[in-house]
Amino acid sequence: MIKTILFAGVATAAFTSLSYAQNDHEHIDDEIIVSGSPIGHPEHESIISASVLTEDEIAARAASTIGELLRREPGVASTFFGPGASRPIIRGIGGDRIRVLDAGIGSIDASSVSDDHAVAVEPAQAKRIEIVRGPASLYYGSSAAGGAVNVFDGRIPDRVPEGNVDGALRIGGATVDDSVEAAGGFDVLVGKIGGASLVFHGEGAYRDAGDYDIPGFAESARLRALEEAEAGGEDGEEEEVFGTVENSNLETKSGAVGASLVFEDGFIGVAVKRSRANYGVPGAHHEEGGEEAEEAEEETVRIDLEQDRIDLMGELNKEFLIFETAKIRFGYADYVHQELEGAEIGTTFNNEGYEGRLELIEKQFGNFRGATGIQFRHRDFSAIGDEAFTPPNVTNQFGAFTVREYETGEWHFQVAGRYEHTSVEAPDIALERSFDTVSVSGGVGVEPADSLFLGVNGFRTERAPAPEELFSDGPHLATNAFEIGDPDLGVETALGVEITLHGEFGPLSATINGFYTDYRDFVALTPNGEEEDGLPVFLFEARDASFRGFEAEAEADLFSLGAFDVLGRAQIDYVRASYAGGGDVPRIPPLRSIIGLEATSPNFDLTGEYEIAAKQNQTAGSELPTDGYQILNFGAVFRPLGEERGLSIRLRAENVTNEEARQHTSFLKDVAPLPGRNISVALQGRF
Repeated sequence: MIKTILFAGVATAAFTSLSYAQNDHEHIDDEIIVSGSPIGHPEHESIISASVLTEDEIAARAASTIGELLRREPGVASTFFGPGASRPIIRGIGGDRIRVLDAGIGSIDASSVSDDHAVAVEPAQAKRIEIVRGPASLYYGSSAAGGAVNVFDGRIPDRVPEGNVDGALRIGGATVDDSVEAAGGFDVLVGKIGGASLVFHGEGAYRDAGDYDIPGFAESARLRALEEAEAGGEDGEEEEVFGTVENSNLETKSGAVGASLVFEDGFIGVAVKRSRANYGVPGAHHEEGGEEAEEAEEETVRIDLEQDRIDLMGELNKEFLIFETAKIRFGYADYVHQELEGAEIGTTFNNEGYEGRLELIEKQFGNFRGATGIQFRHRDFSAIGDEAFTPPNVTNQFGAFTVREYETGEWHFQVAGRYEHTSVEAPDIALERSFDTVSVSGGVGVEPADSLFLGVNGFRTERAPAPEELFSDGPHLATNAFEIGDPDLGVETALGVEITLHGEFGPLSATINGFYTDYRDFVALTPNGEEEDGLPVFLFEARDASFRGFEAEAEADLFSLGAFDVLGRAQIDYVRASYAGGGDVPRIPPLRSIIGLEATSPNFDLTGEYEIAAKQNQTAGSELPTDGYQILNFGAVFRPLGEERGLSIRLRAENVTNEEARQHTSFLKDVAPLPGRNISVALQGRF
């Protein structure tokens, strides 16, 4: 298995040798990255490791959650708590250290509190996603200490549509869960107001899916063996679930309307969005009748989620004072979800909050460029009911950041800093904490040739502990733990370095990123060997830890065959995380690679993808090892009217060999594997 995975790394060299004979293809220019710095840079010139997913790439994956949509990106895994809830994990880091952003503003939900809570961002409407691997706290706050995922859905128009109207509609279905989905949106020029154009936007999405199919038992062989050993070698009375993951069905729907005034030097707009979701939590059950009841009845757990959100966005590209661009972003959301235990409401989570940021990009003076910004954030969170493991709390955060850049010849220098003040209060238990954090970074990039870029970035970041880490004291069934916080936790500090190398040689492009991060007082859930309410007790403790690893990817135009241009891709990523003094950090993704081929033509695209994940046996004491897996996917796109017309039919076959695959990063890995063989089809039209 390891040799097979390492083949993906060797494939980079193979693509190189093949591509030197094919110099008649041109690479598409890199996308401009705006999430890694207020001063945007092309992807191949970014000192910070960042990448872009385009609208076509997003449509091709057709995932129901942001986590599963990004799972195959280099350095990215997911929490996979079933089809209803999945959050990105970047380089082994998740939870409160990874921010999922909605066009630069937080998703304002409860997804960072627990892995069974969905992200309130609809991937079906995403037009562009930017991924920042490594600390993004300098620009988005300490909750982005491990990285950020920035989702742009265009519900606030920033331009006048070509032909005064444009839009898209997609309908589709899949066999693995008998799902159906539909999503659509449009922009239309309503008229003129003075010298500005009034543009209206509307969108909606709907998805309905049943329990998904799997190739074998829902429980892993290791878990079944462990349960049998604990039962003294006797088979349990409970019948093992085979061929499906029970309580994994879902229904989601969302809609938004927005309007903008678009003028010559920028735009200003607002949008209102409503999101609703109802999904099962696989493996989670609630016992009715209590321990002393003769016939305790297990009832499944579901989550009923609602969010109402208002957003404001504006940009001015006109020189004033020492600035050339000003960007403003504000969002307010009222979020609530109820955990349903059968027909009863078990726990209700509420999160009402707002967040805003202002960025001012300065004029260029000689070889110097700069940008400065401020950000504020308010979060009023409460959990009421059986699983209220964290008391109600209020968080207020203010941050100010700046970035300075200097370019001379082939050299590029960047320094950045952020000050942040965070206050957290839990009135019900009369506890309050405040933190002042400072994060800094410095990087240098050099282009020794037009086709080669080398960047080195060093950083020291500080993160204030999350309210859950400070105040938790109760049962958390999603993690199967009784979690106890530590109100005396201090600031978590990370010191690290990242190296990125990007090269383009004719039709070949390749990128290699290496990273090392040393954490002081890394906050982690640690078992203490005791039990409370029938659950093992886990303590939030500060421990020193280190994370190191790499990502490498290559892409090459291989050859032409008739009307088809054949493209090859290969990637490989690895992360190793351990505590100082011994022991492994839990739920770290294993060594993984993906090899793919794509043949494109004006009317047809054909793709093949082979994903290989190694066994993960470098585990914490509270988790079981996970077997490796190999997944084979195929895809086809048919454009009956050609490239210039917006009609396409997408067909995708996933996990063709019906392989049992379990993600080591998921709390549910031993009770809910990834879906089995799936055939999906989608019809998409653009106008």
